[in-house]
Amino acid sequence: MHPECPERLRAVLDGLSDEPFQHLSRHEAPEIDLHIVEMVHQPFYIEKILASTPEQGRVQLDPDTVLSPQSLEATRRSAGAAVEAVDRVMAGDAKNAFCAVRPPGHHAESSRAMGFCLFNGAAIAAYHARSAHKLDRVAVIDFDVHHGNGTQHSCEAEPNLFYGSSHQWPAYPGTGQEDETGCADNIWNVPLPPGSGSAPFRRGYEKRILPALRDFAPDLVIISAGFDAHACDPLAQLELQTDDYRWVTEQLLDVASECCDGRVVSLLEGGYDLKALRDSVQVHVSALLSA
Repeated sequence: MHPECPERLRAVLDGLSDEPFQHLSRHEAPEIDLHIVEMVHQPFYIEKILASTPEQGRVQLDPDTVLSPQSLEATRRSAGAAVEAVDRVMAGDAKNAFCAVRPPGHHAESSRAMGFCLFNGAAIAAYHARSAHKLDRVAVIDFDVHHGNGTQHSCEAEPNLFYGSSHQWPAYPGTGQEDETGCADNIWNVPLPPGSGSAPFRRGYEKRILPALRDFAPDLVIISAGFDAHACDPLAQLELQTDDYRWVTEQLLDVASECCDGRVVSLLEGGYDLKALRDSVQVHVSALLSA
């Protein structure tokens, strides 16, 4: 079975059906307007995805990334959820939002699908927030175990976009070193060796990402919430514990409270052990609810 499978989303939704989450406001993700996608992805690339989506069977885009008949709708809804969440948070309909979506997006570059990702929801959400809501500064924080090369590429030449990432190194996709700093020191990477565990992860946020994020003073914080750094996850070896996700979420919420009235939009990225994913999403969303 491919690790990026429908059972992932079922596990997340099952976890969010428990009693503490009964009062969540739930919305079905709309399919994104492709003109919005063009703010991040090249038109020829979007046309390639449209043309390559099969009526039956599968199309292999790279060794990891596969198109099936429902892939286009799924990725349009995944990015559509990110945009609608930004709209709802900016309108004051919600203080923050979590988008339970698949496929993930943070590896997708402007003209390349990779790492299970087709459209880059976090980057699209950031560009949409600036375009539709006239925000000056938007930050994306990515705690997926794999570096979000696509999101970094979308942010690094834009001084009013911030990208901060903690991730395992060495690991796929081979990017995300500390000396990748963007055009205005707006890129902050914390590469962590396999087996690091909780303490170096938390220290990376306390010493690097959180101070830089505060200095940036975002008008909106977008979280690429990947849970594959968990000790139980089969695709990496960073050895985080479930409570690390509560901690990092609370830290980011504190910065958002200081800088942008608590406005946070979180998007599901990776996480491939179903129980660890379920448990980690629960503590993440619990922290969002408590903000």
